[in-house]
Amino acid sequence: MTQFGRASRSPTSQDVLDELGLPADLVTGEAVVLELRAASFATRALAIALDLVIQAVVGFGLLITLGLGLSGLDDAALAAVGILVPVAVLLGIPVTVETLTRGRSLGKLAAGLRVVRDDGGPIRFRQALVRGLVGIFEIYAMTGSVALIVSLTNTRGRRLGDMLAGTYVIRERAGGVAVPPVLMPPMLAGWARNADIGRIPDPLALAVRQFLARATRLHPASRVRLGTQLSAEMARWVAPAAPAGVHPELVLAAVLAERRERDLARLWAEQAAQARRDHRRAAAPLLSAGGTALVGEPDTTRS
Repeated sequence: MTQFGRASRSPTSQDVLDELGLPADLVTGEAVVLELRAASFATRALAIALDLVIQAVVGFGLLITLGLGLSGLDDAALAAVGILVPVAVLLGIPVTVETLTRGRSLGKLAAGLRVVRDDGGPIRFRQALVRGLVGIFEIYAMTGSVALIVSLTNTRGRRLGDMLAGTYVIRERAGGVAVPPVLMPPMLAGWARNADIGRIPDPLALAVRQFLARATRLHPASRVRLGTQLSAEMARWVAPAAPAGVHPELVLAAVLAERRERDLARLWAEQAAQARRDHRRAAAPLLSAGGTALVGEPDTTRS
C-alpha cells in the first residue's frame, strides 16, 4: 500500500519506454521500432503554406482560363463553375494527388513529408478524402486555428483530419542510426530454442529491444532497475523459466534473438509455400481451374 492507501502498481513495458524517453511506436514482429518520426509542426506548416500557394496559382489559372473560354454562358452556369472551381482546387485536386502519390502533396514533397496510416502503411482514397473534407473546415474555414490547437495536444502533431482518418505525417528525410540485431548468448541458446515465447506482447518486446540498445548509456542504477523490471515481466510470458543465476540482460537478449529467428523461419516457410503454389498453378493444364498459363504462352515447366 502507498501512503495514500492505494496499492502500488507494477511497472509495465510502457513505463520503461516512458523512462527511456521513447513513444509507443509501431513495431515489427522482431520488436524493432519502425523509424517513422512524426513531422514537427513547423515543417508541416511549411508544407501547408507551399500547398496553399500552389492551390492559389492553380485556382487563379483555372478562373482565368474558364473565364475566357466560357464567356457565353448564362449566369446559372457561371455560378456553377464558380462553385466547382473552389471545390476542385481545395478538395478534388489535393485528394487526388495524395491518393496517387500515397500521401505526398507537392508541399509535402518539397518539405520531405508523407502522410501514412497509423499502422505505417500508405494512405488510400478514403483516408485522403477524410483529411481533405475535414481540412476545409479546420484549415480554410477556421484559418488553421483548429488544426493548430489540436496538433499541439497530441504527441504526433496530428490535426483533426488525421485523427478521423487514422493517419499522421512523418518525416521521410529523417536519418536514423541502424541498431544492430540482438545476438544470442551462447550459454542460453539451448534453453531459448526450446522455450515457449510465442505469447510475448509486441509492446514488451519493443521495450526490451530499446532497453538493450540503450543499456550502455544508462546510469548503472537505472540500468539494473529497468533490466530487473523487464526480466520479471518477461518471465510471465516465457516457459520454462530461464536458468537460475543468469544475468537478466542475457535472458532478455536470448529471448529477443530467438524470437527474431522464429519470425525469419516463419517468413521463409511462407515464401517457400507461396513459391510452390505458384509453381503448381503454372504447371497445371491450360484450361484447369488452377491453371494460370495463357494461350500461346511457352511451357517453361518442362526441360
